Amino acid sequence: MSEEKKVFSRRDFGKGAIIGASAIASFGIPRMGHAAEKMKIGVIGCGGRGTGAVQNAIQANPNVVLVAAGDFWEERAKGCVEGLKNNENLKNNVSPDVAFYGGLDNYKKVLEHDMDYVILATPPGFRPVHFEAVVEAKKNCFCEKPIATDPNGTRRFMAAAKKSEQLKLHIVAGTQRRHDPAYQGTIQMIHDGAFGEVVAGRAYWNGGLPHARDRREGQKDLDYQLYNWYNFCWICGDNIVEQHVHNLDIMNWAIGAHPISVIASGGRAWKTPEEKYGNIWDNFSCDYEYPNGVHVMSFSRHWGRSYSEVSERIFGSNRDFRGGITNCADLAQGGGNPYVLEHKNLQDSITGEGKYWNEAMQVAESVFTAIMGRMAAYTGKKYTWEEALNEDLSIVPENMSEDMTLPVAPIPVPAN
Repeated sequence: MSEEKKVFSRRDFGKGAIIGASAIASFGIPRMGHAAEKMKIGVIGCGGRGTGAVQNAIQANPNVVLVAAGDFWEERAKGCVEGLKNNENLKNNVSPDVAFYGGLDNYKKVLEHDMDYVILATPPGFRPVHFEAVVEAKKNCFCEKPIATDPNGTRRFMAAAKKSEQLKLHIVAGTQRRHDPAYQGTIQMIHDGAFGEVVAGRAYWNGGLPHARDRREGQKDLDYQLYNWYNFCWICGDNIVEQHVHNLDIMNWAIGAHPISVIASGGRAWKTPEEKYGNIWDNFSCDYEYPNGVHVMSFSRHWGRSYSEVSERIFGSNRDFRGGITNCADLAQGGGNPYVLEHKNLQDSITGEGKYWNEAMQVAESVFTAIMGRMAAYTGKKYTWEEALNEDLSIVPENMSEDMTLPVAPIPVPAN
């Protein structure tokens, strides 16, 4: 294993993590206790991540009960429910009168139910609308990242995030490293000055393309683009937003700020013009400038047959301590599966058994760090944070309907 910490993607969550109870206690994370009463949850978005998040919630507390499930495809929502019912270990975690819904408005129907929190796990293009509805319904939320794919959606999410803070709602985001004791302990040491002043950072998400799906016979445009969602920028945000956000979130956390500007480049080196590859790129490189002249070099790509690495690194001014270099998780013991711990922390926040969590604005800033990097790369411009965030740009289709004509947007090409 290399010096850098290898980090699991959400798609690898089931491959396991070593539990260290002493580490959980020493870094302020409650031990895995179980609430005495039933905790009701709902889920919006019943694909692999949404179904996995329901299972993580149950792992955190076996008294969790699923009361409602929604997805664009009703059969997928039903499949999520039936999968739990058919599992001998999970069947008691499904309400006898559990409901499931389909269509574009499925989220509204799920939110009509009484529940302790709702899981948002649809593709990110829908997140601003769904999160806004969650806050309007005054529901607590496990909100998957990313939270938007463009500046207009980010501002909409941020407005709802501010309202969620005013309402004292409990919000945990899908940036699970924030709930990993190894990261928590190491980054606390960075903040406490063990490495001196942070002078630079580096972030990688270099791997393969998660999926590229051909259109099924008779499949309409919206149905197809949702089915093949990762390959369309409006709904996924491109790989810098959908995956690399995890590493950029660590940079923001370690440095204690979001970037003030970015220049970037990238492109589409190997993907052919086939419809299944949509309009996203396959590589990005960004130079983010943070306050005090700190620069972070960021690389993300879908070149699966070449060098792959997912990692973070922070460089400090104190070279006498470990050479002034850390991968942000190497100075503290891990303890527990962070995909479970994030639900445990949310549940304990709701019941008052742990500290209060509201990560909505935090995850919005990390996601927009990725979005502004993509904007700089697509256009060839240098963007400041304010310029990018305030740009009037929406790439999400308006007035969506199942029968709409939805042509694939052109592959972005920077201006000469």
